[in-house]
Amino acid sequence: MTRVWKWNRPVTVREVLEDLKLERSIAYTTVMTVMDNLHQKGWVRRESEGRAYRYEAVSTRDAYAASLMNEDWGRSDNRAAALVAFFRMMSADQQEALRDAVRMVQGPDPAPEPATGPRAGTETPPPATPAPSGAPAAGTGSGEPVGPEAPAHGPTEPAPPEAPGSASPGTSAPGAAPPAPGPAEEDGER
Repeated sequence: MTRVWKWNRPVTVREVLEDLKLERSIAYTTVMTVMDNLHQKGWVRRESEGRAYRYEAVSTRDAYAASLMNEDWGRSDNRAAALVAFFRMMSADQQEALRDAVRMVQGPDPAPEPATGPRAGTETPPPATPAPSGAPAAGTGSGEPVGPEAPAHGPTEPAPPEAPGSASPGTSAPGAAPPAPGPAEEDGER
């Protein structure tokens, strides 16, 4: 497989044999058997070329190494402990390579939010006030809007008292605009 990966192209048994013979004596049938075994295991695909085959790697060496690591890691009874032990075996260069790989998988760090006001980001929203007993809590299907678009008073709070000298409901003060129609009045009902 080393030669198939190194050449990164379809190779014949003869090409692999000639390269191996530079290092040691080896028979053609031995190389042919190994290449056939690699094909049977699914590590290489082959295409017929005359009376011979051309063999090509199914995956990269890196993908193969990753699949071996994943396979072995999957056999562990305690995957976290196996990873910790693996990390402790790593050199500083390997640890840096791992950090780089994690950054590639996770993507870039999100940009920090711009700071505004004193001690930005430390403010906490005010605690929610519970609804009076027997009244539905906000956002629980009461039908009333919740949040900044909600009116200042709702079904759980009484309307603020009228200012002194203002007209009572249903009447108008001299020179004042008529009151805005309520929900029932919008439909033409009074």
